[in-house]
Amino acid sequence: MAGKFEPKVPVNLDPPKDDIISLEELAKADGSAGQKAYVAIKGKIYDVSANKAYREGGSYHVFAGKDASRALAKTSTKADDVRPEWEDLGEKEKQTLSDWDTFFSKRYNVIGILQGANNLE
Repeated sequence: MAGKFEPKVPVNLDPPKDDIISLEELAKADGSAGQKAYVAIKGKIYDVSANKAYREGGSYHVFAGKDASRALAKTSTKADDVRPEWEDLGEKEKQTLSDWDTFFSKRYNVIGILQGANNLE
């Protein structure tokens, strides 16, 4: 299953950055009104701007500008689930989150680390 998360079309990614990005900066990158769209997963911030699903009106816009770790672990698009806490979830949900992290890491550039993130793995 090594190729399970490989994109259908090869993606050239930049080396991951470890710049510290504040919660306020992340919140501004919510894909609205032409803004960039960033999604944090386990404290790593991915630039998903090129994917219209994360833009205003898109099916994943709820994740833009936030740490969506818990929602991704639960495969939920409910706004209440879009938050960083995931450590209390079951093993199946933790594996789902790990799979999402792998999926994102093969498609989107890591542009930084969320300031104060305590949900890094």
